[in-house]
Amino acid sequence: MIVIASVINDLSTDQRVHKMCTTIQEMGFNVLLIGRQQKQSQALAPRRYKTSRMPLLFEKGPLFYFFFQIRLFFQLLFRKVDVLVANDLDTLFPNYLVSRIKRIPLIYDTHELFCEVPELQQSSVKKKIWKGLERFLFPKMKYVFTVNDSIAKIYQEEYKIPVQVIRNMPRGQSSLGPATELAKAELGLPEDKKIILLQGAGINIDRGAEEAVGAMRFMEGAMLLIIGSGDVIPSLKNMVADLQLEDKVRFVDKIPFPLLCQYTRLADIGLTLDKDSNINYRYSLPNKLFDYIHAGIPVIGSDLVEVRKIIEQYKIGAVLTDTKSDTLAELLKKVLYDPEQMKIWKENTKLAAQELCWEMDEGRIMDVFKGFLFKGKHN
Repeated sequence: MIVIASVINDLSTDQRVHKMCTTIQEMGFNVLLIGRQQKQSQALAPRRYKTSRMPLLFEKGPLFYFFFQIRLFFQLLFRKVDVLVANDLDTLFPNYLVSRIKRIPLIYDTHELFCEVPELQQSSVKKKIWKGLERFLFPKMKYVFTVNDSIAKIYQEEYKIPVQVIRNMPRGQSSLGPATELAKAELGLPEDKKIILLQGAGINIDRGAEEAVGAMRFMEGAMLLIIGSGDVIPSLKNMVADLQLEDKVRFVDKIPFPLLCQYTRLADIGLTLDKDSNINYRYSLPNKLFDYIHAGIPVIGSDLVEVRKIIEQYKIGAVLTDTKSDTLAELLKKVLYDPEQMKIWKENTKLAAQELCWEMDEGRIMDVFKGFLFKGKHN
């Protein structure tokens, strides 16, 4: 049986979709993942399943979304397929149309509260369009996955349909990075400084990056390493220059996941500082939290429902009551130079990593797809 999954990104850094496609492929399905080709897209490492990236005339704005929907619709329509997987609301409409035309199952994997992202709060018209589409399509879904309990509860209460939770956790620790581990010097990191890490595919507004940079004014013997891309990166670089923090803050653009893991494991502490500025962030469960855990580094996190739950349950770090720069700096100075506390937190990440891994949740995916295999054999 053939499964086609689709995303709006360029496939290079989306680990959740990669893990889901791998799980489905390992069950015996032929999997194709469709995304888009961008000018700055990195080459994809070999995968067990097939991939396809669509070139588009526009890379952002209304015209990009319009042509993406049309292009994806025809890609799905004219390919042989038995099951469709739509990732997030921006791929759902063409998937829904093709599933109705071909009378085949559709799985919807929503990675966040799409209509509550900050970008849509700035435009009531855009939000109204996307929310209208969600209200039309969501109640029609039979199979829905999302990333945590809080978001599942919100969707279930609004649309009165069951939503299963598949957290975006790494596979078992052996999957994090290559067998040969790189040293700090090989990655250009200072040997004599504590490494404070903030990583993420979307370092955008209200993610706490500005406060992290500001905190470095009060830090000595430490470097803030920011890895990833996002809307605020240019302003962060200007901020670093204005505050003369070039020796204390370093930027690394988005990189392939295995290389990212090499940097992560060399950090002394990881930051996840999303602010409670909108409902989407309030109930988020950032991927980097699990990446830090699997790399064996303690975490300082903002006081969000799902983040606090993980940090306090497994005792792997500290929760900030606010994300002001001076508050963050005081906490960093307190814990980074407390070897006993850091040792306890590091030890606790080992147990957390055993329990917080992809294999713990993937059975829910497998249960759904086993049903498709059973039906396929008896058609």
